[in-house]
Amino acid sequence: MALSESQIPPDAQHYLVCGTEDCEKNCQFYCNDCHQPMCEQCRDEHQKNKKTKSHEVVSYKQRKRLLPVEKCKIHPTRSIELLCQECQIPICPICATTKEHRDHVFIYLEVVFAEKCSLCNVEITKIRSYFEPTSQDLKKEIAGDVTEIKKIMEDIRASMKAEAEAVKKLVDTVTSDKIKQVNKMEQSLLHTLNGQNQEIDDYNNYLNGLVQTYYGYLSPSNIEQLKFFLKSENFIIRPIPETSKPVPPVFIAGQNSKEDVAKLLGRITVPNTKPENRIIKPMETASTELKPTGKQKKQDREKSDVKQTPSLSSSVTEVRENTVPSVDEVFHISLGKSGKLWISDFYGNLVQTDLQGNQLQKIHTSGGYGYHTVTQDGDLIYTDKKNKVINRITPDNTITALIKTGDWKSISIHSSPINGDILVGMRKDRKAKVTRYNKTGTEIQNIERDIKGQGLYRKPHYITENINGDVCVSDVKNDAVVVVDKSGQHRFSYTGQRSGFNPNGICTDVLGHILVCDIFRGTVHLLDQDGQFLSLLLTSQQGVYIPRSVCVDDENNLWVGESITNTVTVYKYLQ
Repeated sequence: MALSESQIPPDAQHYLVCGTEDCEKNCQFYCNDCHQPMCEQCRDEHQKNKKTKSHEVVSYKQRKRLLPVEKCKIHPTRSIELLCQECQIPICPICATTKEHRDHVFIYLEVVFAEKCSLCNVEITKIRSYFEPTSQDLKKEIAGDVTEIKKIMEDIRASMKAEAEAVKKLVDTVTSDKIKQVNKMEQSLLHTLNGQNQEIDDYNNYLNGLVQTYYGYLSPSNIEQLKFFLKSENFIIRPIPETSKPVPPVFIAGQNSKEDVAKLLGRITVPNTKPENRIIKPMETASTELKPTGKQKKQDREKSDVKQTPSLSSSVTEVRENTVPSVDEVFHISLGKSGKLWISDFYGNLVQTDLQGNQLQKIHTSGGYGYHTVTQDGDLIYTDKKNKVINRITPDNTITALIKTGDWKSISIHSSPINGDILVGMRKDRKAKVTRYNKTGTEIQNIERDIKGQGLYRKPHYITENINGDVCVSDVKNDAVVVVDKSGQHRFSYTGQRSGFNPNGICTDVLGHILVCDIFRGTVHLLDQDGQFLSLLLTSQQGVYIPRSVCVDDENNLWVGESITNTVTVYKYLQ
């Protein structure tokens, strides 16, 4: 479909045709009075004509745009031609004489339209001459950074392999030295045993000779032998030579762990440095730039005061990494107030740290998975499945029993930031449910079955709540994330992208995303609030191997704890 004249960009490579009848030459000029494009020859004739010689003929780029013709709704026989500057509305000449516009100032719409078109041309020129080339330069710079990053990462991989080879050579050298030491010890021990063996052989020869002598005494062959035998009162036999059993050496294995080997091979860290913004050359301010009115300035101020809604970033960036003392693994993370968080392992060690990983306090519990949470008031509450009770720890470290769960074992817990309700995942025999309590510990809801009467849960190890009030459960027995609305009606279940999905730690963010760990695949899945898979947010490419726990802080940072180490890594994934 051909473009109309108003749709053609002013700097487009478009062949413009003269508007004079039967003339098909290239258009170069424009008559602002006739609103007609024309070639050079037609322009000359136009200016020589007595009727049109007073017309304003300009170059095509400097033309005045033809004002769209629109009839006044109040006076249908008249066209809208004026702009009331006080009311800022287009009107016809008759409207200008009415009482509503008395003493108002008017300006021809054609003039206003021409001014706006001129400003549009200025902005188009800015875009073509500055913004587009600058963005293309940035694109080239980013491409260069991609190449550089790939080279740096390849160099890191090569360095790691070289270091590993060097350690292997050291291991071979040390092993060879130790084997030589063992060989020498073996030779020494065997030499001692051979000496003892020879000594026993000599002693046996002595005994055989002595026996022969005694046989000679029993049957003397001459008088002299008999005399000697008669004179001998005591027969003395030399004692058996002393020998000793050697003590062999014992090999004590070094018992090195994977972490010990990792320390030998160094580590990869990301400097705690804020990325530098790319330098963008400044644009020269055009003299025809549109100045904001008082109303526009007010709108701009209001816009600047509004907190920007975050969005998904194009990449995930590691912010920092903390090592948590006194825990073996990071099974669950609960963020508290004043930059403090609680971290637990499977064995019941529950540690409070600051954001740098420094230990503030530690308690021992019965352990578990998602078994602790921080309330709106900053109190820590945690489940004691062994004693079937839920405890509260106030900021002054007072521990009190908040809820008794009767025959049910509480295995996961979450305090709602929306209304302070407490959501508890429970098990009894082979049954499971989620119970809702208010902040004082009064039971107000049980979520156990769907509308068909089927059980929703088997083992709700982790539990959280979304911004729309949905209850999101990570069920390790069902191999699924089970989501119900705030009334307890089943909304959906997410079972991963392929078989073997094993959900663990789960959390949500300010956009309603659901983030869940898959420890079998070593990934963190990102879902929307309706359960649609968006991406694998974290994989082994980001250095994540067995993610067990996740949470999002007030700065939209993602905290990830792993199952095999006591390390918590913080990532930025929203912008």
